[in-house]
Amino acid sequence: MVVESLTKAKVIQNYLGDMYEVLPSYGHVRDLAGRSRSVRPDDDFSMVWEVPASAWTHLKSIKVALSGVENLILASDPDREGEAIAWHIIEMLQQQDALNEDITVSRVVFHEITESSIKSALQAPRELDSNLVNAYLARRALDYLIGFSISPLLWRKLPGCQSAGRVQSAALGLICDREMEVEQFEPKEYWTVGVDFHVSQSHPLKNKTSIFSLLSHLDSRKLNQLSISSIIEAEAIKERISSSQFKVLAVKMGKVTKNPPMPYITSTLQQDSASKLNFSTTYTMKLAQKLYEGIKLSDKEATGLITYMRTDGLNISNEAANDIHSFVKERYGNKFASKNLRKYFKKVKNAQEAHEAIRPTNIRRLPSSLNGILDDDALKLYTLIWARTMACQMESLLIDTVQVDIGSMGGDLVLRSTGSKVGFPGYQAVYKDKEAGVNGNDDKVEDVTQACFDVLRKLKVEDQLSSGEVELRQHHTRPPPRYSEGSLVKKLEELGIGRPSTYASIMKVLQIVGLTGT
Repeated sequence: MVVESLTKAKVIQNYLGDMYEVLPSYGHVRDLAGRSRSVRPDDDFSMVWEVPASAWTHLKSIKVALSGVENLILASDPDREGEAIAWHIIEMLQQQDALNEDITVSRVVFHEITESSIKSALQAPRELDSNLVNAYLARRALDYLIGFSISPLLWRKLPGCQSAGRVQSAALGLICDREMEVEQFEPKEYWTVGVDFHVSQSHPLKNKTSIFSLLSHLDSRKLNQLSISSIIEAEAIKERISSSQFKVLAVKMGKVTKNPPMPYITSTLQQDSASKLNFSTTYTMKLAQKLYEGIKLSDKEATGLITYMRTDGLNISNEAANDIHSFVKERYGNKFASKNLRKYFKKVKNAQEAHEAIRPTNIRRLPSSLNGILDDDALKLYTLIWARTMACQMESLLIDTVQVDIGSMGGDLVLRSTGSKVGFPGYQAVYKDKEAGVNGNDDKVEDVTQACFDVLRKLKVEDQLSSGEVELRQHHTRPPPRYSEGSLVKKLEELGIGRPSTYASIMKVLQIVGLTGT
């Protein structure tokens, strides 16, 4: 069996025993020659390949191991690049007459490196997928033909940048467009008016906290962001508030349902890792690769901790989903588990969804059980994935809300107060599970204004209120934010630019551009 990495080879060898010899190819064994005319459109897009010196050593090891064997099993990653690696290996072995008629060549794929997954994959061998290979060849040809014409300019302007790809160029265009928006942006001044209200002395809430409200309507007109544009207007409104009497116009109770987050795909994992852990996309994928390929958990056991990390598929296998659902019930109680298994699908036209979402290979392996086994950063990423996977099979978060409109006696001024509290925590329970090793919260609705909510919901229409301090606050509109790695990945995904396997490399190329100061 040939896999891509040495780490993966060692783990799988342990599962399969002496009947198999598992060797690494160390990634691609050949690539397009780095010179002109390596892709020839006038010759049916024929390509000129070259084999790096180090790859010859790996190919020789595979050729030697083929002596006397019955089967060659190609088990590179289950994506387009993995299919291409398998194709290149076959092509090179055939050129060296290393594949005789007695050797059966087969392709197997697995999405997690566990003993059961590996052995199941061996029961379902297939031939190479020519569609995936052709997709790889088309992509390499496009990258070469587009990039090779731009690359000489880059070599002069950006030392160290090897080539310009069609995806990197589009991503750079997005950054440049955003920078132009920032430079051309003209800030506008606006003001908000807030008031601290107090109930009358005879009201049951007289000793409770004050009620803060923001001006929402002026002279029967609903205000927008820029309605109050100067200090003069704001001061005039302040005077009107100070000389007015107020009462409660309306009290509106409501409920908000927040569904659990979808399981991670490559792009969303990179975005969350950037925002919550401050990891770069490249570093995130490096850690994820480590978790996928296998960690030694004991003297005799090494196993992959997560499923394949380059994916745009949101689906989770029925077996895994049932196990997650069952574990939620065991850990948090029946009421926290979703009524039915949740199924997720991506509503994007170019989504391939060839693989499962990113999830732990064993949901019962708590992050806390990996303390001292994983390094701090790898554990943080595993915890992020574990919690998100648990959450996706849990009940929704329910939030109770209250909205109170306070108006002047003449009806010319209306201010609004809002409050909320968690009615049922739902999937939020997993983000407060310190025993499992989760110390964060995936939702911004974690610090709800409980005291404010309790005061507001006890108010009644026609309750008299007196105005206290009036707060005038100056603001300025802000330009659109520059892209971070996470937000750029999100934009690329929305526009259908690039694939899960390309996001980290795109960021790396763009960082080279940024470091040159151009």
